[in-house]
Amino acid sequence: MPGSGISIDALPKVSLHDHLDGGLRPATILELAETIGLELPAATEEGLAAWFAREANSGNLVDYIKTFEITVGVMQTHDGLARVAQEFVEDLALDGIIYGEVRWAPEQHLTAGLSLDQAVDAVQEGIEAGIARVAQAGMTIKIGQLITAMRHTDRSLEVAELAVRHRDLGVVGFDIAGAELGYPAGAHTAAFDYLAQNLFPVTVHAGEADGLDSIRGALFAGRALRLGHGVRLAEDIEIGREDQDNTYVTLGPLAQWVRDREIPLELSPSSNLQTGAIAAWGSDLLDHPFDLLYQLGFRVTVNTDNRLMSATSLSRELALLTDAFGYDLDDLEALQLNAASAAFLPLEEREELADAIVAGFADA
Repeated sequence: MPGSGISIDALPKVSLHDHLDGGLRPATILELAETIGLELPAATEEGLAAWFAREANSGNLVDYIKTFEITVGVMQTHDGLARVAQEFVEDLALDGIIYGEVRWAPEQHLTAGLSLDQAVDAVQEGIEAGIARVAQAGMTIKIGQLITAMRHTDRSLEVAELAVRHRDLGVVGFDIAGAELGYPAGAHTAAFDYLAQNLFPVTVHAGEADGLDSIRGALFAGRALRLGHGVRLAEDIEIGREDQDNTYVTLGPLAQWVRDREIPLELSPSSNLQTGAIAAWGSDLLDHPFDLLYQLGFRVTVNTDNRLMSATSLSRELALLTDAFGYDLDDLEALQLNAASAAFLPLEEREELADAIVAGFADA
């Protein structure tokens, strides 16, 4: 912990990369699965939580994604989506998060007859109910939806249009996700052109299961304002040794571009370990290039990705980084200010968010 008696849980935080279908409560999965007759791999909350954590620790993104067959399976109705969204908001607030962006792919939630718009409305209903419940408990939180298209399907333009249609109804941005390797951002040019024409903010999963070319595509085909993960950008950084006591760092052109333009990286330490995103550097948190990127001045942010699969929270991710790299309260504040500045919010609201973070850390 960054200082005696300081609780990371109580610090004001910003969450930018958190999947709706990766943050369900095990108890909710059990209840919703029973109502639709979905068979589960475990019959208790503890057993189910352990199954998700075990199966997600696969070492590759493709197998990691398979665990979502269960969570998506119980999120096919209006009531299921609304309940999951409401509990999602409540859980974020309990973790000290004051602004969160929740990303999810409406096209994956239509098997029970919902339309894309009805699915988005159901999630927004749940979000608003969660915000109201949080307010009743004396807490404040803002939430924005990130509407996600799946990169292996051909509905990205339709989903982009959906996102823009709901831009004043709770949706703050667009994302593409799913199997990254072999499905480049450039395959979705029509969607990204439409979003750019409508001045709609975009984040793209890149640099997780694929390398520098994927990041380059996210930036230049996708016009991404943020990189979803982006951890493999470190492949474009060379570390050498001048002598026994001195080392040097050289940024490649892509890394230089991302740093100079302060393009935020949505890093998710535990998830990056589970999916093998940092395999080039090692298999332990100490091997994660997070600290390298932070020390070099990249706009790094800390995220959970999928709280259920990684058995984590934003506070836990910050605590893990603190233990690994010796961060103090100033570091944690800087990371939250990075996230606030990267939020898909108007400038005035981002400044208010930053002020709330500064005030909260000053009181810690």
